[in-house]
Amino acid sequence: MSAPGPAIVVMGVSGAGKTSVGERLAAALGGGFVDADDLHPAENIRKMSAGIPLDDADRRPWLDRVAAKLRERSASGATTVIACSALRRGYRDRIRRGAGVPVFFVHLDGTEETIAERLSGRAGHFMPMSLLVTQLRTLEALEPDEAGITVDIRGTVEAIVASAIDGGPVPTGQVR
Repeated sequence: MSAPGPAIVVMGVSGAGKTSVGERLAAALGGGFVDADDLHPAENIRKMSAGIPLDDADRRPWLDRVAAKLRERSASGATTVIACSALRRGYRDRIRRGAGVPVFFVHLDGTEETIAERLSGRAGHFMPMSLLVTQLRTLEALEPDEAGITVDIRGTVEAIVASAIDGGPVPTGQVR
């Protein structure tokens, strides 16, 4: 049986760059990428598309799917990077418990202005700009006892990925 592969969640509010950074981070680490948006139940997508914020009851099955995906892929020895908002400590705790392996969080952090500018230029996503304020109010920064790193999103995707690798769970230069 192989050792569990690293489980990494790229977290932050909508528009922070989770998908772009997550895809590049997964590639740099020789792993696979999953977008947690693809794991939402249809009702969650419908609510968010209508500008209705999700509540914790809406999020539970989704967070459980995220954790299950990490558990499944990690068990095979694969490095897995998932882009998931994971805005609250309780959500991250649920992911950690369900994953059954250590999970490292990369929090993409930026100002409301920077994120709003990015969202205004994005087309074809179900998350409307109107929910940004709600997400920013919901966001709880990583706490000192949580395995993770906070990275400023003002740099290029390459610089953000480099920062995540330098401060992340895979030693620099050691790609799995």
